[in-house]
Amino acid sequence: MRHLFTLLLSLCLPALAQAETHTSAVDLGEHFRALGLRGTFVLYEPASERLQVYQAERAATRYTPASTFKVFNTLAGLDSAAVRDVDEVLPYGGKPQWMKVWERDMGLREAMRLSNVPIYQEVARRVGATRMQAYLQNVGYGNAQMGKEIDRFWLDGPLAISAIEQTQFLARLAQRQLPFSQAAMQATEEIMQIDRSPEYTLYAKTGWAANSQPGVGWWVGWVARQGKLYSFALNVDLRAQGDVDKRIPLGRRCLQALGVL
Repeated sequence: MRHLFTLLLSLCLPALAQAETHTSAVDLGEHFRALGLRGTFVLYEPASERLQVYQAERAATRYTPASTFKVFNTLAGLDSAAVRDVDEVLPYGGKPQWMKVWERDMGLREAMRLSNVPIYQEVARRVGATRMQAYLQNVGYGNAQMGKEIDRFWLDGPLAISAIEQTQFLARLAQRQLPFSQAAMQATEEIMQIDRSPEYTLYAKTGWAANSQPGVGWWVGWVARQGKLYSFALNVDLRAQGDVDKRIPLGRRCLQALGVL
């Protein structure tokens, strides 16, 4: 398994081919089985460049990022000044939405929490195709393919990213190493925070790619704990409506099992 993972890593992520890689010493499979889910989990510790993975082949496979792209979209919107700040109220467009809570104008702080698709589509349109494509290529985000639909490419494709690549992108964000302004990265981190305790701070975003069967559910982010940083990415097959609500509990179980939460 380790030889397979090293090969996949060298093909998909040349810059990280020398990273120390491990299948997880902890049996994360029991947590996936307990919730009846199939998928992968990746934990990356940038200080040691150590990757721990469950289901290595899937961890290196690219999937549509769906709403996890709201992280990148926030960075692009703020860096380009297409959006003034995370509290600027943006229009949702006035049309009926899949979720009623999306049917009002709001800023990115609230839109991130509610995963408001139409608000973030407005952000992408404001950034524009030329700047968005340049950002994707400069960052090296997944396959960096945008296609022709400026407000759908992260929902329907062709954009795709692997769980491993998600952890690298998020680690660079947490360390302020992305080619965006420091202000944009700080603001994005601020609105991604979902939990805080005396021991750790958790930043995360969900995603649900519904453009395939089965759908793919994401939970990605990072944990700052006692001076250390750990980025993570979970993706799972969504075969039933109830599977959507299992993403965060499963991700938390994995982080706890690995001693991060």
